[in-house]
Amino acid sequence: MKFRRSSRLVDMTNHLLLHPQHLVSLSYFAEKYDSAKSSISEDLAIIKQTFEQQGIGTLITVAGAAGGVKFIPMVGEEEASEVVKELCEVIANPDRLLPGGYLYLTDILGDPRIVNKIGKVFASIYSNHEVDVVMTVATKGIPLAYAVASYLDVPVVIVRHGNRVTEGSTVSINYVSGSTKRIQTMVLAKRSLKEGSNVLIIDDFMKAGGTVNGMVSILEEFNANLKGIGVLVESEGVEERLVDEYISLVKLTDVDVKEKQIKVTVGNYESYLKQVEIEDEMGEEE
Repeated sequence: MKFRRSSRLVDMTNHLLLHPQHLVSLSYFAEKYDSAKSSISEDLAIIKQTFEQQGIGTLITVAGAAGGVKFIPMVGEEEASEVVKELCEVIANPDRLLPGGYLYLTDILGDPRIVNKIGKVFASIYSNHEVDVVMTVATKGIPLAYAVASYLDVPVVIVRHGNRVTEGSTVSINYVSGSTKRIQTMVLAKRSLKEGSNVLIIDDFMKAGGTVNGMVSILEEFNANLKGIGVLVESEGVEERLVDEYISLVKLTDVDVKEKQIKVTVGNYESYLKQVEIEDEMGEEE
């Protein structure tokens, strides 16, 4: 079927947005739209320019017979800062306080609009880390993990605290909870993670980091490689942090149950951005 150029541009854009990180050959587009590859290349150049100008992402061209074009979702620094700022404002709402000083985050993790924004921010951070799998622990981190995985175009692996008959044989480890200092069990189905996989760990909340550290330990049982750790909210004032290298979007600095106050600030994501800027400047000087 022959497409007008305007229709072709819309359809190509839609295909790329629905298939992030997926390599699409020029031949596929040429055959689909009954157009010359030179015309397809011109269209892709227009789409690439628009994506980059609007902060949507970029297109990467892979040369060779098996090459093509790949859409890489990206979030600009300004847009990412707005997302984090919005999160800080929402999380600081005193109505989130639960008995015992806990925070209610379920509504945030159940809102597709917010979760997709968070997912895109984390996906942008780790887009060049060759991630094969996104890992999280049941249950609250699951929506967040799927949002990140959708932009990276990789599957999600869920670690659980107990065995399930439907998952077959499993690998289990004992780990120490960073906050309660209790020994707990973590289980992962053998079929869910291939040996040598590159794994990105995503979690919704981290205190001392015992749960995240447990997931790092279970990776060793699969000879898997840790490619990064992304945390939505981290708690400040922890005596001993069991995890050192991670990126958090929001930092919980203080909770006053009596006064019903929640104080938050931007997580170490801000430091990450500054480090990226420094590395980019050094690269330009070289």
